[in-house]
Amino acid sequence: MKFGTKAIHAGQEPDPTTGAIMTPIYQTTTYVQESPGKHKGFAYARGKNPTRVALEKCLAELENAKYGLCFSSGMGATDAVAKLLRPGDEVITGDDLYGGTYRMFTKVFANYGIKFHFIDLKDPAAIKKHINSNTKLLWVETPTNPMMQVIDLTACSRIAKEHKLIFAVDNTFASPYLQNPLAHGADIVMHSVTKYLGGHSDVVMGALCMNDEKLYEQLSFILNSCGANPGPMDSFLVLRGIKTLHVRMDRHCSNGRKVAEYLKTHPKIAKVYWPGFPEHPNHEIAKKQMRDFGGMISIALKDASLENTFKVASSFKVFSLAESLGGVESLVNHPATMTHASIPKSERERVGVVDSLLRLSVGIEDIDDLIADLKQALG
Repeated sequence: MKFGTKAIHAGQEPDPTTGAIMTPIYQTTTYVQESPGKHKGFAYARGKNPTRVALEKCLAELENAKYGLCFSSGMGATDAVAKLLRPGDEVITGDDLYGGTYRMFTKVFANYGIKFHFIDLKDPAAIKKHINSNTKLLWVETPTNPMMQVIDLTACSRIAKEHKLIFAVDNTFASPYLQNPLAHGADIVMHSVTKYLGGHSDVVMGALCMNDEKLYEQLSFILNSCGANPGPMDSFLVLRGIKTLHVRMDRHCSNGRKVAEYLKTHPKIAKVYWPGFPEHPNHEIAKKQMRDFGGMISIALKDASLENTFKVASSFKVFSLAESLGGVESLVNHPATMTHASIPKSERERVGVVDSLLRLSVGIEDIDDLIADLKQALG
């Protein structure tokens, strides 16, 4: 079954009672049992809800996975993976990392005796230098947030398997339409469902997809025990949003390309970070493991003053200055003071997250209006 068909039908059947084509919203906390412990697979909604189960099956099929799990946020999903670790374990991850993930790793799990190595993952050979007997997890974003670094998933997988590491990939920026990490050897795929999968800036949710039954059982136990589960209404909204994922992503990609090409020659732009440019680091890897290059772009302004950067960020009329990404509307974000403010300034700037950097989430509006808005905002 092709992706567009799966996006509309995967995990969903007409309601057996009414024939409703849309999965019902099972707004219930508990389920009647025939006798103690004898039920139809549902006992208490923290454990399972039929609407959520339909979404989990849908997401698993989109990632070509056997199992899917939904969480109340992307951070809830990340938290569950981190809870697979024990004091003394070590994690290798990228030095260009979503600020919320960095904050969780350094301010929460580091307090429990887990050590994190933040390194440049563009060269997979660098990973081996940090592996020791305590290393248990390799956590990768690709493309990264916000510098759009492309990480070679196949090479990372070989290293992870050689050293028996869990290999987890944050696939939020690409979505399952553009990239499927499990096909490149990943053990776990994480999504902030809030972004492209939901697609309409109205749901906060996270997800994990995997093929390994043992990992699924461990993560299911963590989800049920710790309670970071989403509600049925949110699950319904994401199921609805996913039905247009392939159509939306095509438009995000085409608009993203045109915006990137426009900005590349703009006299007030010092640098454009977008994986679709041939000169972008690891562009050839992106061509191999992605189907297109997405609608996420970062730009560095030539006038690097914070005053000018704030002025530009606040001057858009169609792009909205806001956190998050992946919705139908275009957004502009200032990572240094917004999504990545929790990362120390010296560490941010070392990888390029300088005060003059803006991150664009290019939406699906008319491209002429987006270009006109960029033109007037940049002046």
